[in-house]
Amino acid sequence: MQKYQSEVVIVGGGLAGIVAALELLSAGKRVALLERDTKENFGGLAKESFGGILLVGTPEQRRYGIRDTPELALQDWLAFGGFGQDASAEFWPRRWAESYVNDSHGDIYCWLKERGVRFLPLPLWVERGQFSGGNSVPRWHVTWGTGHGLATQLINALQAHPRRKALSLHFQHRVDGLISEGGRIIGCRGVTEDTKEDFVAQGGAVLVASGGINGNIERVREHWHAEWKSPPEVILNGSHKFADGMLHDAVQSVGGELTYLDRMWNYAAGVHHWRPRKPGHGLSLVPPRSALWLNWRGERIGPQPLVSGFDTRELVTQICRQEKQYSWQLLNRKIALKELAVSGAEFNPSIRDKKIVGFLRDALLGNRWLLKQMTENCNDVVVASSLPELVEKMNALQGDTAVDLHAVRSTVERYDAEIDRGPMLHNDEQLRRIAHLRKWRGDRIRTCKFQKILDPAAMPLIAIREFIISRKSLGGIQTDLDSRVLSKAGEPIPGLYAAGEAAGFGGGGMNGLRGLEGTFLGGCIYGARRAAKAIAK
Repeated sequence: MQKYQSEVVIVGGGLAGIVAALELLSAGKRVALLERDTKENFGGLAKESFGGILLVGTPEQRRYGIRDTPELALQDWLAFGGFGQDASAEFWPRRWAESYVNDSHGDIYCWLKERGVRFLPLPLWVERGQFSGGNSVPRWHVTWGTGHGLATQLINALQAHPRRKALSLHFQHRVDGLISEGGRIIGCRGVTEDTKEDFVAQGGAVLVASGGINGNIERVREHWHAEWKSPPEVILNGSHKFADGMLHDAVQSVGGELTYLDRMWNYAAGVHHWRPRKPGHGLSLVPPRSALWLNWRGERIGPQPLVSGFDTRELVTQICRQEKQYSWQLLNRKIALKELAVSGAEFNPSIRDKKIVGFLRDALLGNRWLLKQMTENCNDVVVASSLPELVEKMNALQGDTAVDLHAVRSTVERYDAEIDRGPMLHNDEQLRRIAHLRKWRGDRIRTCKFQKILDPAAMPLIAIREFIISRKSLGGIQTDLDSRVLSKAGEPIPGLYAAGEAAGFGGGGMNGLRGLEGTFLGGCIYGARRAAKAIAK
């Protein structure tokens, strides 16, 4: 049996684990970090992400005349998250929300800038709220280099740390349980993934930073939110393959409290990855705003048309209300070139690799590379030169005759006729939202100006079959503001801490029912720093 001894044991080598290790080394502690994945995947799901972080009161905001304050951000956060339903249960989540918005500039933005992390100059405006209550101003700051660059930068800082010798890294180590002695957590135990050898790791404190439950689709189904009816037949996996909830079970077995596991940040526009690295591997599309979003029959979902950028959870809710819980987006080549995108580092190579020329080319001329990849490789994409041909291919793909040509034609022709009337007479909610989106320059460059579907100059037609894709856990291990794991009685469990997605990004669910986006990477950094400071005391 392998035995490791250190002052602090960190379980999980994602963003939260890396940040905590950096801070603990700087505080003079000896650290052992246990990661289930291989060394090549050090950085976890954050390394695969697009790299957006919610920040308040930054120079990037002020440069574009955005007046943002912690008070405004908290107002948006609590309204969008649906706080106010149960004051006692929301105590710690609310405290974490308040602390995040007040500390994000210093404890996240400045901390990252000091470590060489840079951001795109223009904050993006996401999660504006379907009618109200979302982000009042743009706050989503994208790291130059995506999440891949963010994680790599911090890993490099870890490897170059003056006290690097005080850190031991152990990859392919799966932690199965926690070790307690005299009411205190003194370590953990598990088995190596490659050699199947047992190990124990002991320390004065154990920090759980192992991610959420959303990589385990069975758990996603088990905790499916009641508002979403029954789970869809197909749920794609967009989370980390080892975000399976094993450490949640371990924490619960020693008395830790788990809260809000039914609150998840899933996405509505998932497609199958054509180079899967895990079962059910899905890609989360950034749904084109100018596409028509149709149900399984080819009818436009409504009466409120689905448009991304306002309320991600509501998109999932509307699709789950359909008789069959998958959908289609109908668009053309012109819309796809300007608006089609895939979330994450893998399909944004210009930003990931910090290639300014490529980034500007794709933004101004359209992402031809991505469209070619999607149409040639993705099984959920069909292309045709006419509506009858497109509908025939949609039905062939699904293996039935559910999509009705008459319904599709009627929807498309009404929408195109609305555009032909001109902006002064637009009475379609999707067109009104597109007009609103285009007022912010960050959206204008990636949103068409009232593009018709059956435009001969914009052909061919494209239909994308989309499924619900599992992504992030909004609930998790309940913690106080020192990231100490709390028992059912609300008391800290000595020696046990949790940070990042494992802790619902803080407090067992600091976002509430919805996240303003960017609180996920930001929550990993912020929670890990708070945990490290508390442990260092």
